[in-house]
Amino acid sequence: MIAHIEGEVSEKFLNSIIVDVHGVGYELGLSQIDSEETNVGEKKKFYTYHAIRENSEDLYGFSSLMAKKIFEMLISVNGVGPKAAMAILSLAAPEEVRNAIANADATFVSKATGVGKKSAERVIVDLKDKVGLPTRYGATEVVSVQNQPENDEALDALMALGFPLKEATDALSKVDANLPIEERIRLALKQR
Repeated sequence: MIAHIEGEVSEKFLNSIIVDVHGVGYELGLSQIDSEETNVGEKKKFYTYHAIRENSEDLYGFSSLMAKKIFEMLISVNGVGPKAAMAILSLAAPEEVRNAIANADATFVSKATGVGKKSAERVIVDLKDKVGLPTRYGATEVVSVQNQPENDEALDALMALGFPLKEATDALSKVDANLPIEERIRLALKQR
C-alpha cells in the first residue's frame, strides 16, 4: 500500500497530476479543490489511496489526511465508487463535506457530479454517525475555493496518531479552536 507520495508536480491535467518522485512519475487523481491548489513545479506531499479493481488500478491523492479518511468512508457506502467520492470531495473543503454529512444535508451531497438523490441519502444514513459532530448546524453552502479555511492540522495529527475521524472531531470540539495546534492536540489527547 502506498500511504503517501512526496515530490515535484511535473504535469497537471484537469483533475489529475503527475508527481515525480526521484525519476518515477505517479499519476494521482485529485479532487477539484486539490487540483486548483496545485501548481506544476512545486514540491508537495499527497496522502494516497490505491484503488484496485478488476480492470484498472488508480491512485488518488489528497492534500490532507482528513480528506483521505472521508474518501475512504465515502467509498465504503454501497453504490459510491472512487469517482463519485472524488466528486463529493470536489464540492468544498473536507471539513465542509464532513459537516454536511454530520448535518444530514443530502441536498449538498447530491450536488456532486454523478451523485443522485438516493445515493446522497445513502451516504447520509451510512456515515452520519461516523463523521463526528457538526461544527455548524444547518444547511451547508458551497463556498468558493478561495474562501476555504486552512486544513485543521490538529485533526490531521490526531488521525495520524490513530484516532478515527469521529473521535478526533469529538475530542477537538471540546477544545478552544484559538489555542496553538500543539496545545489543542495535547488537550484532545487528555480527553481520551
